[in-house]
Amino acid sequence: MALQILRLRQINNGVFVKLNKATLPLLRIVEPYVAWGYPNLKTVHDLIYKRGFAKVNHRRLPITDNNIIEEALGKHDIICMEDLVHEIYNVGPNFKAASNFLWPFKLNNPTGGWTKKTNHFVEGGDFGNREDQINKLLRKMI
Repeated sequence: MALQILRLRQINNGVFVKLNKATLPLLRIVEPYVAWGYPNLKTVHDLIYKRGFAKVNHRRLPITDNNIIEEALGKHDIICMEDLVHEIYNVGPNFKAASNFLWPFKLNNPTGGWTKKTNHFVEGGDFGNREDQINKLLRKMI
């Protein structure tokens, strides 16, 4: 149930989530099943440009031009890809609208595979809070 609330319905899916009092308990519940952390600007940029799809009328559409973004998010002053990247990275006031506009990212298995799926990241495994190390994992998955 918590995975569905976070829009994580398939293996190797990825979403942007604002870390606050409401989402932290959800992340604690799903922690044995997900890797999470704080992506840098380059990672956010690469994810949106390489793996980004828009959710328009409950359909998954490739973001081929800025018109798709402007039609859906123009009222939030997000009119192009760079505005979308900026809003997501800086967790701006329209983060929720921008994040919900993006279809959950479908990522590959990391190059070289998972190391220890059953152990927490702190114990040398894969799941849990990776903080800044999430960037290294996402590079292998994009």
